[in-house]
This record gives sequence, structure tokens and C-alpha cells, in this order.
Amino acid sequence: MIRESSIHALVDRARRLAEGNRRAILGITGAPGAGKSTLAARMADELAGLAVVVGMDGFHLSNTELARLGRRDRKGAPDTFDVLGYLALLERLRRADEDVVYAPEFRRDLEESVGSAVPVPAGTPLVVTEGNYLLLDSGPWARVSGLLDEAWYVDLPDAERERRLIRRHVEFGRTEAAAEEWVRRSDARNADLVARTVGRADVVVELG
Repeated sequence: MIRESSIHALVDRARRLAEGNRRAILGITGAPGAGKSTLAARMADELAGLAVVVGMDGFHLSNTELARLGRRDRKGAPDTFDVLGYLALLERLRRADEDVVYAPEFRRDLEESVGSAVPVPAGTPLVVTEGNYLLLDSGPWARVSGLLDEAWYVDLPDAERERRLIRRHVEFGRTEAAAEEWVRRSDARNADLVARTVGRADVVVELG
């Protein structure tokens, strides 16, 4: 494991993956609010035409299904995702033998996933996938890391990470009090679980 705080070094590292002789999958993980989505988007922007971002969050179970299962107030926990569907998508992306693979996308404004929203053409050399649980070592999640060529863990001090989370929840409709309660209860529990996976990462990213 190495630690990296230079965005330029990270871009170079991602570019080397894209320049390999087969499609590569780069996984970016970390606790809620650490900046995974931002870093993944930055890599795709810097490697324009070479990379596509596919988020794990596209495999959130629907709110209707979470309510049926009694898990609505735990949305974001490992058992509130279709992990087998996510694994199947990663396997298709690794094979790169279809003209195009369509991935789902999670829409925060809807709080739901939208299917077939992200096209990944066969000629795309790098897929960047980001999400909380890429390095979990229990249940079906344990199979995700074997489908990644590299895994980066985005590390951010808890105080700043929680501040960002509260702001994000407020921006998407929660009151300040409700946002703080959700971060303390649900997001904090998930963050503790994700923090235990840092030792399985190839790179720990410390951008601040």
C-alpha cells in the first residue's frame, strides 16, 4: 500500500491502467462523504475518451423494495444494494466482449437508481467504479476486489467528511436536524465498516 496526495500522480497512475493491453477496472472506495465520486469524475475528465465512471450506487435497492424489506431507514448499508447485480456488471465490463454495456446510475435528486443510464462502449480502456464497499471481505462483496485491477481508498478526516455529508443531505431536501441525525446514525455506522477495509487498498488517497 502506498499513500498519495498528488492529483497529478493519481492521473498518471490511472493513465497507465488505461494504456494496458486490455480493459482495466479502477476501484475508488472510502467512507461516505470522503470524495469518491469527485475523484472518479476527475479521473474521467483528465482521461477524456479513455475512461467511464460506473458507480456502485446504481445498485441501490429501490425505496419501495427497501420499505418492503424493512430497511428504508438503513439505506446505504451493505444489505441495501443488489451486490450480485453489481458483480455481474463488473464481470461483463471485464470481458469487454459486447459492443456496449449499459450501467445504472444513482440520481440523488430522485433518491433512486435509473437503469441503462451509463453507456460503456467496448473500446473504452478504463472503467472507474466507485462506492463504499468495494473492499469488504464478507459475503458476496468479497468478490468485488478480485475484479479490480487497482483499488484506491480515499481518506478524509471525519470532521470534514461529516460536514460535507450534512451539507449534501441538506442540498437534497433534508432539514439540518434530519441531516445531522442521519449522519450520526446511518452514515457513521457505514463509515466505521468501510474504515476497516483500508488495509486492502493499493493506494490511500489523501487530498484533503
